[in-house]
Amino acid sequence: MNLCYLFSGQGSQFANMGQDLYQTEPLYKQTVDEASDVLNLDLADPKNFDDPANVQIAILTMSTGIARLLDAQLPMPKAMFGLSLGEYSALVSAKALSFQSGLKLVQDRSRYMDAAGRANPGAMAAVLNLAPDVVASVCDAIDGVYPANFNTEKQTVIGGQADAVAQASVALKQQGAKRVVPLKVAVASHTPLMQPASEQLATRLASVEFDAPQTTVLSNTLVAPFTKENLKDTLVKQLVSPTHFMGDVQAADQLGVDAFVEIGPGNTLSKLAKKTAKKPTFNIESVDTLNDFRAKLEEF
Repeated sequence: MNLCYLFSGQGSQFANMGQDLYQTEPLYKQTVDEASDVLNLDLADPKNFDDPANVQIAILTMSTGIARLLDAQLPMPKAMFGLSLGEYSALVSAKALSFQSGLKLVQDRSRYMDAAGRANPGAMAAVLNLAPDVVASVCDAIDGVYPANFNTEKQTVIGGQADAVAQASVALKQQGAKRVVPLKVAVASHTPLMQPASEQLATRLASVEFDAPQTTVLSNTLVAPFTKENLKDTLVKQLVSPTHFMGDVQAADQLGVDAFVEIGPGNTLSKLAKKTAKKPTFNIESVDTLNDFRAKLEEF
């Protein structure tokens, strides 16, 4: 069976995530302990793992631990991709980036984004039941607001300056949006407001070693595979460019994947994937969901 792994992004975290896996799966425990040693931070302690300041490294660690459990049982998947932060989990899983380097890089990326958010406070909102091209055209007509996430044909997230997002929200409803839902964030990710973070990340990436991915890892920014040559430039652009989750699902579908498996906290990505590609979806975020997936594998 040809699988496509989906790696969770920031916002999917929940309290005590991964604790049951830590207690019952030795390889997962080894991954968390490895991250603790690399970062000199006890991630086995739920207080540290759940700390908002550590959310990006926590999601990367959880996702890597689950991916390693699957690697021990399955061949490398046909394709994989992540949403925003999840791209780093995918690159680690595809052996393009070492886990140790990924942890330190993601920790710094988180700091850059937080600093940019404080310097350029922003807002984001999910636009429901309006075609992506209409959303984009409304944003083009208003200074300071941008399409940030093209999730499905009926869900696009916008971001930018708070007043511009509010103005666009009114205009989008007038254009026929069923709802425009403000998101509980103060950082307008994947918009030009992240330019300072993008510049810092470019400098940081200069010292990071990447290898060619061992399977197809689709970029949110390009809707095309990462290569060793385009990795750094694409990760820099990712912070200030919209994500194209829907496009990546379509690209994976065209590669002939049979099912999508979401790895990491939450089930948002598997639900979104199902709305674009009518393929089986699974999510693995706990002992129960891991065992459910293992049982399903025996049926295929």
